[in-house]
Amino acid sequence: MNAIADQLLVLVMLINLVMLGSSRLIFCIRAVAIQGVILGILPGLIHPFSGHLAAITAGIILAKGVVIPTLIIGAVKKAHIRREVEPYLGFVPTLLLGALFTALSFVFADKLPLAPEHRDLLFVPASIATLLTGFLLLTTRSKAISQVIGYLVLENGIFIFGMLLTEALPTMVEAGALLDLLVGIFVMGIVINHISREFSSIDTSRLRALKEE
Repeated sequence: MNAIADQLLVLVMLINLVMLGSSRLIFCIRAVAIQGVILGILPGLIHPFSGHLAAITAGIILAKGVVIPTLIIGAVKKAHIRREVEPYLGFVPTLLLGALFTALSFVFADKLPLAPEHRDLLFVPASIATLLTGFLLLTTRSKAISQVIGYLVLENGIFIFGMLLTEALPTMVEAGALLDLLVGIFVMGIVINHISREFSSIDTSRLRALKEE
């Protein structure tokens, strides 16, 4: 089971790089939805099956893989945007930074004083790589919806690391991750809604041009 979990974590990191190199918003949303489904499957591979685990797995897949991506796709269609046209940093440099951060995450994870049962797993490097990918998406993209996707990826990184703590805190980790995720999406949804109502563009860089009269 651990081998399958590691393969899925490798897929998560590959999806990170795909999102960094793509300008198509719908494609990135679907990619982060696939990440959500993978994260929903992972707890069942590393923990004994139980009713609680089945409920958590279903909740994760439903929230991260279906409900939230559907809401964001709806926002994209209402805003009539398809691509991230003018990022703060180009897609190729961002992709190269993502690849560099992914490699460094393995180096950093190897230096951490991890428990013996966690040292040979990819959860920690995958968590760090996904966190850094989310940070890159948040800081290098100009569209508010692209930044929402970055926040989702950032939360996925936190969730991956939290799965190592489920034996000590079996309920709080899952509930806290999902609660943070939902709160963040609702807040960003409100922001996007107000921006799209007031302005013809949801490019966050244009908000800097506003001045008090």
